[in-house]
Amino acid sequence: MTKFDGKTCLITGAASGLGRATAFAAAAKGAALVLTDITDDALTETAEALRAEGAKVHLAHAADVSDHSAVVGLAAHTFEAVRQVDIVMNVAGIATWGTVDKLSHQQWRRTVDINLMGPIHVIEEFLPPMIAAGRGGHLVNVSSAAGLFGLPWHAPYSATKFGLRGVSEVLRFDLRRHKIGVSLVCPGAMATPMVDSLDIAGVDRDSAALQKAMRLFLRHAVTPEQAATAVVKGVERNRYYVYTSRDIQLAHWGQRYFPYGYTLVMRGLNNVMTNYATKNALVR
Repeated sequence: MTKFDGKTCLITGAASGLGRATAFAAAAKGAALVLTDITDDALTETAEALRAEGAKVHLAHAADVSDHSAVVGLAAHTFEAVRQVDIVMNVAGIATWGTVDKLSHQQWRRTVDINLMGPIHVIEEFLPPMIAAGRGGHLVNVSSAAGLFGLPWHAPYSATKFGLRGVSEVLRFDLRRHKIGVSLVCPGAMATPMVDSLDIAGVDRDSAALQKAMRLFLRHAVTPEQAATAVVKGVERNRYYVYTSRDIQLAHWGQRYFPYGYTLVMRGLNNVMTNYATKNALVR
């Protein structure tokens, strides 16, 4: 088992959503925290709220994880404040959807830079010191249901989340000799600020039809706090796959054991989504 009590935990994307909720969940288990996010003011507010509840926050340092030099700076500040980081949690990310004829190069690039290169930058700067310390530890990478399934319009997002899944799959074996566990978190629908910032290429975000679809999505979503509880429990039990909702776990099982059924479901979802967008004139 991985224990949080007495350990130092780095969390990216800690200013809001799952990152913030995970910070509170880890602190409740006794972890001391190093927090980062691109949003400085919200990060400071999160750190103050945690300290007000008695949590130990060693550092709250704003950084853009897509910028390698910024992560190098984050690591330098971190190791000035603490000797060792025991648990590294890559939570920060964005969501970009769209069909390939609508997506811009900038949308592809930004999604890859934040969702895939961001965690890689963190791994580059924080895992070698963890290995050198020889005390073991744990790496958590937040992927997505889109890192398991070929969901409609998710190509940029899935590219990054499948990529992060690949990195994690290798590291779960590479790091085992160093007693460093790896967990791949695969959330489904989750009610976080990411829903409001979702970038859908060629779609009018203010349309009544899209707002209705978002409300339906959120009706089945778990809260960040529920997801964070699942993440912490998964890490404690040294699980590789960590699901934040039962539906994704069952769907993943079905994909592996009933591949033809999975293909039919993905085709059906694609048709439904495309027809809904066409009928409601969502795509510009």
